[in-house]
Amino acid sequence: MKLEILIATNGFKGTWDSIEYGAWLAETLETSVTLLGVTEDVNLAEADDDHHPLEDLFAEAVQVFQRRGLAYRLEIQTGNLEECLPKKAQAGNYLTVVGPLGRPPLRRLLTGRSIRHLLEQINTPILYVPECKLPLKKALICIGGLGHEVTAEHIAMQMALKSKAEITLLHIVPPMDLDYPTTRAVRENWQNLPQSDTLVGKSLKHTLEIAQADGLTAQVKTRRGNIVEEILAELKESQYDLLSMGSAYSGTALRQLYAPNVTAEITESARLPVLTARYKKSDERPEG
Repeated sequence: MKLEILIATNGFKGTWDSIEYGAWLAETLETSVTLLGVTEDVNLAEADDDHHPLEDLFAEAVQVFQRRGLAYRLEIQTGNLEECLPKKAQAGNYLTVVGPLGRPPLRRLLTGRSIRHLLEQINTPILYVPECKLPLKKALICIGGLGHEVTAEHIAMQMALKSKAEITLLHIVPPMDLDYPTTRAVRENWQNLPQSDTLVGKSLKHTLEIAQADGLTAQVKTRRGNIVEEILAELKESQYDLLSMGSAYSGTALRQLYAPNVTAEITESARLPVLTARYKKSDERPEG
């Protein structure tokens, strides 16, 4: 079933980049878009007696949708976006696009950042857009090697293919305390994993072959060390326009690569669009 794009805003001006990116994504994936506006009490202070910030964003968004020739729906709810959006996202086959919501520093300190909450609550793919990095020229796809990243990986590869973007497949070899034969093999071959007989190596090689067969310019990179630090270091060293990660709930030696807190830490720190999707055993290559 084809994914639809769900864009969310609470009227905060900082969400415009996510609206613009979501419109581009809907056109790229040849799908429809739903713009969800949530009227919150926090925004009432910014509103005139007869005017609400959502009105301006909706008006500009409609112009963008029409200019791109998109089929679109507009929806307004009243409440808290962190509560309204997960319910809406899971009511359809959506890829949710959201940006910074402009929460006060004290609220972020007491309750945590909104994106962390949304990552925990939304089971379907989610794309966080702190900045609109277009055109898409280079994408970084994190590969865990256990198949947990397949949903996000497939969506990112579709985006890259239709944008003629280059992709880098990144695997981080984390510190390993246990000395099992499999972990030892990964540790000893971490610099040339695609040529190794390890599970991770086979996965990297297979994904690389798929990307190249689809006509993508692709390469594999491996790094060794703390997962979060190494991903952020790679982002700093190269100018990527998109980061793709998976999210898994399993008791494996590499589960920390895609544990929700790691995904959230990367998403909070990175200044580029971050695509993530939870792993499901029934995952199949989604239609674009």
